[in-house]
Formats: sequence, C-alpha cells, structure tokens
Amino acid sequence: MSAAGVATLSPLEDQLAVVPQCLLGLEPLDSILIFLAVPGRPLVPMRVLDSESVASVKLRIQRFRGFVVTKQRLVFGGHDLGHNKSRVRDYGLADGNVLHLVVQFDDIRAITIETANGKSFKFQVESGRKVGYLKNKIAAETGEEIESLKDQRLVLGDEELEDHQLITDIAKKDDAVIHMFIREPAKVRTQQFDKETVVTVVTPEDEGNIHIDALNHTELANHGCAPVEPIIVNRKVKLAPAIMKMISRTIAGLENGHLPVLSAEGSGGVYFMKDQSGESNIAVFKPIDEEPLAENNPRGLPLSVDGEGLKRGTRVGEGALREVAAYLLDHPIGECRSNGTGFSGIPPTALVRSSHVGKEFKIGSLQMFVENQGSCEDMGPRAFPVKEVQKIAVLDIRLANADRHAGNILVCKDGDHVQLVPIDHGYCFPEKFEDCTFEWLYWPQAREPFSAETLAYIKLLDAGKDIALLKFHGWELPSQCARVLHVSTMLLKKGAERGLTPYDIGSIMCRETVNKESEIEALIEEAEDSVLPETSEETFLETVSQIMDCHLDDKLKNYNV
Repeated sequence: MSAAGVATLSPLEDQLAVVPQCLLGLEPLDSILIFLAVPGRPLVPMRVLDSESVASVKLRIQRFRGFVVTKQRLVFGGHDLGHNKSRVRDYGLADGNVLHLVVQFDDIRAITIETANGKSFKFQVESGRKVGYLKNKIAAETGEEIESLKDQRLVLGDEELEDHQLITDIAKKDDAVIHMFIREPAKVRTQQFDKETVVTVVTPEDEGNIHIDALNHTELANHGCAPVEPIIVNRKVKLAPAIMKMISRTIAGLENGHLPVLSAEGSGGVYFMKDQSGESNIAVFKPIDEEPLAENNPRGLPLSVDGEGLKRGTRVGEGALREVAAYLLDHPIGECRSNGTGFSGIPPTALVRSSHVGKEFKIGSLQMFVENQGSCEDMGPRAFPVKEVQKIAVLDIRLANADRHAGNILVCKDGDHVQLVPIDHGYCFPEKFEDCTFEWLYWPQAREPFSAETLAYIKLLDAGKDIALLKFHGWELPSQCARVLHVSTMLLKKGAERGLTPYDIGSIMCRETVNKESEIEALIEEAEDSVLPETSEETFLETVSQIMDCHLDDKLKNYNV
C-alpha cells in the first residue's frame, strides 16, 4: 500500500472550501477558527461552529478533497476525536487551536465501472490490493451471478493483467482506463472518490487465466543472530508453533533482501513483512517507537506531552505489549488453539526485536498477516454471521477496547463461509473506561442473544487467572488496568448470565458523547464513594459486584415492563 500521513488542505485559494456557506461574510457567535496542520506545510485555517459535530467536520473535509470520512482521524491535544456524534466544544477546541488530520492519501483508488448498456458505477479499491482481489470485489458486489473468476479478464491497453499484479502498479495514472471483459454486465454501488481509474465492462469472446499465489512454507531453521528474534522474559514460556513458523518465514524474507513495507493503514508505523519470494505478506510489524505520539511516528503526529496515548487511559509505547496481551487472553474453547488462534480469532502475535540492513534493532509486535477480502468498512454488516460478530463483542467487552472500528475487523471468505478477524489491539487494557468504542454496537447481530457455546465460554472466563497469565509472560498489568479488566470481565459474565445481549452490555460500557459518562463509569464512582480510601482492592471489587447486581437487575425490570 502507498504511504499514509498527515494531510493538509491547500491554503489561501482553497481556504473557502472548508468554510460553510452560512459562515461566508459573517461570523456567528459560536464560530471558532482552527487550523489543520502537516509538518513542513503552512497551517490551513478552517472556521467551524463550536456546536458542530465531529462527523460534520469530517464530512466537509471529504467534500473538499475527497478524503473519505472513514479514512480520516482527527487528533487534538494528543487525543483522537473518536466520538463522531460529539460536538467540537466537547473536546475543548477553541480559537487558534491546531487540529491534526490523519488520512490515507493514496491508499484507495476510485474504480469506475462502465457497463455495456452505458451505466456508470464507482466503488473503492485499495491501491495495495491485487488484480485478483479486484475481480473478487466486482464478483461479490455486482447484482449478477458470476460462477467463477475465469469469466473475467482485465486488459490495460493491449496487455492482459495478471491476478498477482498490484493495483498501484497497473494504475499509476489517474486517467488510466482498464477494460474488463465479463459475461454479464456488472452493477456496482455508487461511491465518490479522488484519483479515478476507469474500467469498461463488455461481453468477452474468450476467457482469462487465473494465477494463484502459493505461500512458501519454510520450516524453522537455525539462523544464529537472526534479523527477527522473539523477546521471552520467562524461560518457561514456549512459543506456539504458528508463531515460530511466522518468525521463521519473516527471517527468510529479510535475509533474501525483501525489506519491510510501510502500510498506509493506521496512525502509527505499520510494516508488512515479506516472505522469501517477496510476493506475499507474512506478518505485520509495529515498532513501539513509531506508535502514534511516539518519538519516531512516521505520520507526523506530535509527541505526547504527558505520555498518554491517543486513547485516554493508554500509554505511548505500550501498544505492542497490549497487542500481545490481547492474543494471549484470546483463549481457545478447547485445550489447543486452532491454527494458532483462540475463540475470537486474533492472529498469532508475539513481541520481537527486528532489524534489516542499515537499521538498528526495533522492539515491537509481530502479528501474522491474514489474507482477506477487505475490512468491515468496505461492506454493510448485515451479511456477517451472528456468531462472528459476537465473538468480537466478547473480546472487546472483556478487554475494554478503546479503538474498535470497522477498519480493524477483516473479512475473510471461503466459499459461502464468512469469517471476521479482529486486529489492532494496542488500545485494549486501558486504565479507565472513558474511551471505550465498539463499532459492532450498531450492528443488528449485537441485539441477538449469546449462543449456548458463547455463554459456556464466557462462564469460564477468570480475570484473576488472566492477570496471572500475563505476568507469567512478563507483563505485570498496572493496577488501574487490572481493575478495569476485573470490572469488564465481571460485567460480561453477569450480563450474559442474565440474558443480556452484546448491545445491552456494550451500551453500559460506551459513552453516548465524549462528555457524558457511561453507566459503568458511574457505577465505579458509586463504588469508590462507598468504600474508605485504604480499602483493599478485593473489597472494592466486591462492592462493585454488589452495585452491579442491583444495576443489572433494575435494567432487567425495565426491559420487562
């Protein structure tokens, strides 16, 4: 994928484009002048209403330059403006403040489909995807039945495109025209994007060939001083075979000269690690010194003033630990992890130190790359199986995830089977519940009751054992984080036991707006007011449990009225 970064709007001549029509020529009392910033470029003035929502600001930025709302991240004062319904004033923005806009500039291409009957449609394709993915996307999103990919053939000029070629390589010009031959006219839903590639669809006379990339399964070898080494604090810890294999294949790629490739995704440093051939991604590496607000962040974000991360209750430089911890606590249903994964399906993840030629060693998380058909951001949620959505809900509630959005849930398909894979867990285990956000809360599957299998899994969860497991692996969870894990696990177990749905439980944890406390925060405050300052943590949690029982029972009575 191409690089992402902090984008800015061009100053002066384009300035009026970010000012609402209602503000031209007059300044309402609640209007404020803020600035969008990017290192090395002039600040760009933008007048907004302090009563305006974050979603509205993002939408105006999209209209101005085509930066899709779902690809934007606004950062002020070292924190993510993550509540779209909240108003600008809720985040304390005032005249003269600088607002950082993080977008993925060239990460997507606007593909236009022109059918044989003259209709034109547009949809989104990431530039780092392969031609084969483009075929899959068209097949999945058209209203016509396409029996197999052999029915499609893409041609650029006089050259037929192979499935393994990257979109960014074959569509380098914005006005490139790709002709696609298909047996039936295609229908794709309309979307508007910058940097357009035109695809013309007609009925073919012949068929194209399919090229399938095969992964090179390299066995773990003795590499001596390897460019990737797992960090193991406790010698009693034994890494899973899936992790050892991932590290081995990553080493083979680096030793064969295939350097890490910076991804367009995320607001920190995210690198794709290649296999021995250099054609396939094996893993994703996230160095701790390149996290958002960290010293070497490649996206241009400022340093954290007080060490707090983008999400309240997290610390800069701990993202890798949280990624690994989330994987460790994603327990399997049985004794063994299937393919190295647990109940919720977090890909195998390990803490490593890695380097390549000319670079110093960096410490970070290494997570197995998962082939996918995009993220939940690319499609509506109604097609997702209830079980798949709820396995992620269980994970996010337990770990008090402060950054679950549609872009960090991958969609994988095997025939008719759809699997959701959760990634990006660097903002789990916060010190407080303030920034908990769950995208799935608004999906219909969240209002369905838990299955018997999921209820049995929830019943076995034990926060105390989880904390001990993390300590065994070398991370002693800070006391405030441990308290949050205890309370969130308690809420999940008590809620599920009473027949509450993921939506019911998630709504207790998440704020409606940035300044309105969640129910779980109010519950904890009540418990803190009920005990003496020197009270033990065990006694405090017992108090929380009693108050929570009363709160949930009252909730059930209201549901039954």
